[in-house]
Amino acid sequence: MEKRIKITINGDTTEVPQGTSILDAARQSGVIIPTLCYHKDLCVAGNCRVCVIEIAGQKRLAAACATPCEDGMEVLTNTLKVRNARKHIIELLLSEHNAECTSCYRNGNCELQKLASDYKIMTQDFLDLIPFKNYTIDNFSPSIIKDDSKCIRCQRCVRTCAELQSVNALTMSYKGEHARITTFFEKSMNEVVCTNCGQCVNHCPTGALTERNYIEEVWSALSDKTKFVIVQTAPAVRVGLGEELGFDPGERVTGKMVAALKRLGFYAVMDTDFTADLTIMEEGTELLSRLKGVLVDKRQDIKLPMATSCSPGWIKFIEHLYPNFLGHLSSCKSPQQMFGALVKTYYAKSKKIDPSKIVSVSIMPCTAKKFEAARPEMNDSGYRDVDYVLTTRELAIMIKQAGIDFLKLPDMHFDRLMGESTGAGVIFGATGGVMEAALRTAYELVTGRDVPFENLNITPVRGMEGVKEASITIENPLKDWAFLDGVQLKCAVAHGLTNAKFIMDALKEGKADYHFVEFMACPGGCLGGGGQPIPTNPEIRKKRALAIYAEDSGMPLRKSHQNPEIVKIYKDFLGKPLGEKSHKLLHTTYIKRTNF
Repeated sequence: MEKRIKITINGDTTEVPQGTSILDAARQSGVIIPTLCYHKDLCVAGNCRVCVIEIAGQKRLAAACATPCEDGMEVLTNTLKVRNARKHIIELLLSEHNAECTSCYRNGNCELQKLASDYKIMTQDFLDLIPFKNYTIDNFSPSIIKDDSKCIRCQRCVRTCAELQSVNALTMSYKGEHARITTFFEKSMNEVVCTNCGQCVNHCPTGALTERNYIEEVWSALSDKTKFVIVQTAPAVRVGLGEELGFDPGERVTGKMVAALKRLGFYAVMDTDFTADLTIMEEGTELLSRLKGVLVDKRQDIKLPMATSCSPGWIKFIEHLYPNFLGHLSSCKSPQQMFGALVKTYYAKSKKIDPSKIVSVSIMPCTAKKFEAARPEMNDSGYRDVDYVLTTRELAIMIKQAGIDFLKLPDMHFDRLMGESTGAGVIFGATGGVMEAALRTAYELVTGRDVPFENLNITPVRGMEGVKEASITIENPLKDWAFLDGVQLKCAVAHGLTNAKFIMDALKEGKADYHFVEFMACPGGCLGGGGQPIPTNPEIRKKRALAIYAEDSGMPLRKSHQNPEIVKIYKDFLGKPLGEKSHKLLHTTYIKRTNF
């Protein structure tokens, strides 16, 4: 039984579990203490000191985020000493900050800006004491822009890159007035082991780290009457977009999103869930092919476990840090890239459109998708598969720029060719979703029966645990799959690159006894992606996940191989999964990258 203690906050007594921080105790009591370096995803740092409070009997102010409650403690959060300390800290931060707020990408959603507004910082007494610094802007990455002039050195990005992602692309360098956030060797973010996942962007409280946006390029394409601008939307966008446009976290806005895209002027509005279903057909077939090669043909060159390849942040992570294990990756392109390749081949042919006139745009919850679209491998259609990638946040900006009242939009449907999808495609947006979708189809193809979980819900791979495991024993398979009879198919799911590293290290040591592993770079999977609305925290990710599964459960079709559009594209264009044409357009290779 947990021990509970009593503390007094501003004269009111409250009871909390032992070990609770003063910050959390205050929030439970309805007392707001400002923060900047604190984030629910990260370890406590106490760097910024904005959350200082007084404790009776102590002369020095304490950081509320880093100080645990003690029984009988008396806390004061609103004394003159506390208010002046906070005000001076904010003034000091502003004195070094490039306060071009009206032209900043984070204008209106900046934590420093909000604090300056809340505390009504009308003057900057320290401004003349701080010498001008010649800050740099790193804009060489196709995904992320780093602007040192807006950095407050809270080190959230450093902790995010180290704790959540085990990448360590960012570090705190120098001391005193020279202290700043740099990459290792002070190279561009495009030159170091950066996975482009954008979690640093999601956790940055200011505009020091932002996604590289392509809004104006897309507006220009939409204004060009000679172009056919076709858009695809990822499954996680529909459960995040509403947060930027007046809805609560976890609200599904699929129909309104489609309506907004049509009003923006896109020639066709289609669903990445379609190629998520297609990915399952290709990836599931590849997994079964690998199992046959290992179990029947005894081939030593086939690698198990097979790892998913949908997350471009994860792909770059393994290319940098585990290049000797690239053979374990599925050769499938991600759903985004499959879609782009098919838009400029299958769709162009079906609609009798010159593919050179097509501009392929994707709306993604992910900043790494921008890097993925720019990879030189992604042009098997004869053209660049995806021309522009916009994040969920960028789409929200375009909707606002167009003067669309999102709350009043009617619900509309995706265009049908390459717009039909199943619940299996939808759940790609949540951690464990790719695994669950693959198992629903693979098990039925092998046995002729539904996967043995109630209502097709494979609950062991759901949830926010860092690493999840599941196993399914194959019994009485169809004749062609007799070699799998009695095989216990062992699967694992990891989200966040620190958890991916845990499994990869186990694989490196020969301790990963799996057949199939799903990896996602971002916490919670795509719904927690680096391009999703800010803030993103554990509670919000859970609400988005519930919305994803609610959409899945309400779909008339919930298995990828049941999608009639998938059946049609194989019949009319691709031939068969892992066939010659599908392999050319839908599969790719990955490369070893330098590790510095």
